[in-house]
Amino acid sequence: MIVNQYKLDNPAWNSLNETHKLFSKAFAGIKFYDPDYCAFGGTIDTELAVKGMNDYSKLITRFYVIGEKPVLTDSMQLKNNLVCHQMVLESPFDMAFNEAVVPLKTKKELQDVHNLVNLVQPGYFKNKTVALGDYFGIYKENNLVAVCGERMKMNAFTEISGIVTHPNHTRKGYARQLIKRTTDKVFLENKTPYLHVVESNTHAISLYEKLGFSTRRKISFWDIEMSH
Repeated sequence: MIVNQYKLDNPAWNSLNETHKLFSKAFAGIKFYDPDYCAFGGTIDTELAVKGMNDYSKLITRFYVIGEKPVLTDSMQLKNNLVCHQMVLESPFDMAFNEAVVPLKTKKELQDVHNLVNLVQPGYFKNKTVALGDYFGIYKENNLVAVCGERMKMNAFTEISGIVTHPNHTRKGYARQLIKRTTDKVFLENKTPYLHVVESNTHAISLYEKLGFSTRRKISFWDIEMSH
């Protein structure tokens, strides 16, 4: 049984209160990540958070509130409700590595991460997202072709994120090996790995289930754009 699992109901808020407090922009009733790192926020008071959302929008006009539906004003447009499966891995899984999985540390390697994720999943990865956690990758002919890393972090939980493979290199088992490397690192820190995947991405959900992840709940990422 995973202790303090309720904290996953409000992952951005709890991450910004715990391991990632240095990245926090705190407002009335809501906390957001510094937008250079990640445009995610979480609230404990949706009524009070309205002013905080308005203040944050002076830093970035489009952002996500995770969890309970926020209260919106006339100047806030709900662009999308991304309903995700929040999936948790309770114990490490066995898998042999047949690729060279490397920790990505250098400036060039981290730029490669930024470029690959934005190629495959544009819009989520900010200039400093790579600073939120560790990333691992697989290179082929000096090109980064697959990556996996960490995003939101609490004292007891680390979100696995950026699970991306270049379109020319899919279905080769790269993602599995990168998830194995990343989640093993999380377990060594005595934390529990979890992830978010959009409910329509049934292929990814199936892969994660085969690796031992189970869906804990569905959770909404409310995509909001401000018009000033």
